[in-house]
Amino acid sequence: MTDYFSFFGLRPSPTLDRAALKKAFYSNSKRFHPDFHTLEAAGVQDEVLEQSTINNQGYRILSDDDQRLRHLLELKQVLGPEGSNQVPQDFLLEIMEVNEALMELDFEDDPSVRVKVTGLIDQLEADLDREVGPIMENYDDDTVTEAELEALKDYYLKRRYLLRLREKI
Repeated sequence: MTDYFSFFGLRPSPTLDRAALKKAFYSNSKRFHPDFHTLEAAGVQDEVLEQSTINNQGYRILSDDDQRLRHLLELKQVLGPEGSNQVPQDFLLEIMEVNEALMELDFEDDPSVRVKVTGLIDQLEADLDREVGPIMENYDDDTVTEAELEALKDYYLKRRYLLRLREKI
């Protein structure tokens, strides 16, 4: 797995300096642009094309908050393959009211229920952000603990779950 943080010369973190990422991306784009290597040997051209692809994929992933967090958790080997991670049970109990309201919407598209569900999801997201905010703000890859990584993993999984619920509204 490619470590996009290292590729761009950035410290691994769930948050990052977007200007530094953009600057590294543009620098790499010039350096690895295939048009600048047309007279090189085929092997060099292939390597440049691969680096250009990594540059584009890495920028896309690190520019997106959810994808960046997922990438960090995968690098730390905290997040398993898709489908193998489970949302904490206590969270599933917490969102029972949201799921019940969504079932109501399946039977009758009531605008007031839609507003209620949106508000509940907004509140859950705000609570999650408040819980994990200090970890994200003070993240240090050299001193991060297993408990902090687990909290980031739970945050990621809960956010993804809420996103899927929001899509059902």
